[in-house]
Amino acid sequence: MMTRFTLAALLAAIAISTMAKEPVELHLASDEWPPFTGSHSNERAAIELVQTALGRAGITASTEIVEWKAVEIGIRRGEFDGSAAIWRTEQREEDLLFSAPYLENRLVLIGRSGSDVSATRMIELAGKRVAAVGKYAYGDVVEKAAGVLFVNSDNDQDSLDKLLSGKVDYILVDELVARHLLTFQSEETAANLEIAFTPLSRQMLHFAIRREIPNADKIISAFDKEIRKMLGDGSYAKILNIGWIRVDTNGDGLYELIPLGENTAALTPGSVYDVFGEMPEEAPPQKELIVIQGNIYKGWDAIPDRYKLPPTSAGGDTSFKHGTTLVTLKF
Repeated sequence: MMTRFTLAALLAAIAISTMAKEPVELHLASDEWPPFTGSHSNERAAIELVQTALGRAGITASTEIVEWKAVEIGIRRGEFDGSAAIWRTEQREEDLLFSAPYLENRLVLIGRSGSDVSATRMIELAGKRVAAVGKYAYGDVVEKAAGVLFVNSDNDQDSLDKLLSGKVDYILVDELVARHLLTFQSEETAANLEIAFTPLSRQMLHFAIRREIPNADKIISAFDKEIRKMLGDGSYAKILNIGWIRVDTNGDGLYELIPLGENTAALTPGSVYDVFGEMPEEAPPQKELIVIQGNIYKGWDAIPDRYKLPPTSAGGDTSFKHGTTLVTLKF
């Protein structure tokens, strides 16, 4: 006799299979918010992650870049099907179905070389001039920071220019931007900047679509499934293009290190991006589970030699260059 659980699983599989046979096209919307969303392919990590995951599930998606107010109005009017990168709120849940969080927006502090970047709360920066991209919605942690002298900037390059010229004491950028600076502009960064990796603001990002879209729940379920696969097979890390990510890929409470490609295993991950801020930065890589091409290796020595390439003098493997370049700033 077929159990209730088996029957439910079968029905779910049939529903997903039916959805896959029927062309699904989503018209999404986002605003200019590098490195997560934007009109340039090298500054839209969230869009690339979402569209790749949906594509793997057989769902076509396009994203129109407009002002954020137009995004929300357009979704309510049915002009857009949803958004690739949105924060979850009770009010938005009335109209939208949300995916599981697939990325985290973490703001970190950067100062000039020699600056004290030990602040763990925004209130500790009272009296300091802090540049932040003005059109971004940072949330109450930043917006209600008493005594902090915020200076609006047009983009991260503008923030950096203000910092290096002494117009501000600090800048706020997403951790992904800071990781890219360390990975691709290591010499300029070491010579000019102090970077802290204690987040001063954290927000989970979701993919969301309107509830009335046919098979909306199946679309969200398929997206969540593909993102989890991408975390384990290296394609997620490849899109972020920051060398290594650390995440619990299967929910068993154990965290794995995953390189962006199959030939980066020889590079000890001195800088690891915790996808959801799950593990301490100083966790020794030799004791980590390392996943390469879907295979799990217990420790550095267990990695087959065929995956190993010597590091370059630039501090990174040249295979880093084939991913998405999230930011390149001029010093």
